[in-house]
Amino acid sequence: METTKSHIALLASPGMGHLIPVLELAKHLVSHQSLKVTVFVVATDHASLANTHLLQSPADSGDLLDIVLLPFIDVSDIGGPSVSFIVTIVTTVLRSMPFLRSEISKMEFRPTALVVDLFGTDALEIADEYNMLKFVFIASNAWFLAVMLCTPEIDRKEIDEHVKNRKPLHIPGCKPIKFEHNLDVFFMDTNDPFYQGYVEAINKMSLTDGILLNTWDELEPTTLKALRETKKVPIYPIGPLVRPIEKSVFGNEKIAWLDKQPKQSVIYVSFGSGGTLSAQQVKELAWGLELSQQRFVWVLRPPTENDAAGTFLALGNGSDATLDYLPDGFPARTQDRGLLVPMWAPQVEVLSHPSIGGFLTHCGWNSTMESIVNGVPMIAWPLYAEQKMNASMLTEDIGASIRVMAVESDAAVGREEIRSVVRKILVDRQGRNIRSRIKELKDNAANALAKGGSSYNSMSQVANICIQHLKTKASGA
Repeated sequence: METTKSHIALLASPGMGHLIPVLELAKHLVSHQSLKVTVFVVATDHASLANTHLLQSPADSGDLLDIVLLPFIDVSDIGGPSVSFIVTIVTTVLRSMPFLRSEISKMEFRPTALVVDLFGTDALEIADEYNMLKFVFIASNAWFLAVMLCTPEIDRKEIDEHVKNRKPLHIPGCKPIKFEHNLDVFFMDTNDPFYQGYVEAINKMSLTDGILLNTWDELEPTTLKALRETKKVPIYPIGPLVRPIEKSVFGNEKIAWLDKQPKQSVIYVSFGSGGTLSAQQVKELAWGLELSQQRFVWVLRPPTENDAAGTFLALGNGSDATLDYLPDGFPARTQDRGLLVPMWAPQVEVLSHPSIGGFLTHCGWNSTMESIVNGVPMIAWPLYAEQKMNASMLTEDIGASIRVMAVESDAAVGREEIRSVVRKILVDRQGRNIRSRIKELKDNAANALAKGGSSYNSMSQVANICIQHLKTKASGA
């Protein structure tokens, strides 16, 4: 490899929701900016990950993209199954730092820049050791980033008012956070080590050479303007980064079923790589789909009580074909208009199919981007993390979704509500504006990524900064 080519290292934290956007960023840097890229992958399930095609470099990347799977980290000593998946991620990444440092030190031509996500900010010290530029990639939206960056500066009394009296939390230049759209971090004691680590990570982000965001200027103009005016750190919206449609891995029988359905007549139901529902909620969802009398593809997982992110760190295409947690007779009664898919489905392939007319989603940002890019209107059903914020933005600001609502905040969403929203998004007149709006957003997203578009230009800026840094190092300045 020539020493004049800028080389960027990316660090991917555990979880498909983190790995996929990092890999797509890497591909864009290679294909659109002709940069050398190395992706370091931290995973909690090496065996399953190795069996996926995710770690295979695209054929057209040549020798410009390397993917390195860091050694397995044992975190069984931190508390077992009851430990939050976020604590598991943070611990795994922290314990991977010596391996990352070792891999970088062995490189003949070390990276010009290191890009990490929110959970990888400890690696920024390694970038300092080797005189590398430092960037953070937030695979979410500008509103979420604005809230994070403001957290250390918000008066604790305001947060207490927000939590105890359910008053909106005001974020400079941005939409306030309603209590029902809350982030778990606001409920933490400031002396909690996890909260202190969160604030420390944000402070480190503010001292980097820039933050990359999986959004685009035209989607969030007001929030991005507010972020830039604070001048805390340069902001680079580079999205939407979405996996392309690859060779079919869905199975000929399932594709044949989709091919038989009328255009935009099927609701796709999936709660992402990590989302799980309670037993009662699974049954209400089944009844709601049946009552709607609409066609559906439903990615099913066994119910999990009191853990909405029950499969976040699970990888691969596992299966559970028993389906004994569904209402009696449901598969037989709906077999003519429903397709049940245990555990996993190739989401981009499904969403891009002409028969798909709606997406019932947990509002993870990757899923949101995939839905917009394919022009599929959404039913917002958030479960954890910043998904309630995402749902609010999609429904109230962007106009790309409708929201499911339970009768009571802690109750299951009822079958009649599910029947109603499915019909609205697919066939009823009330969903017409959303169906029209999503087509506009699809075109808007494509324009942002096209040469000369806002996101293309942002990514070019980052590439040019890295190239200039390499030249400066080479000249000995």
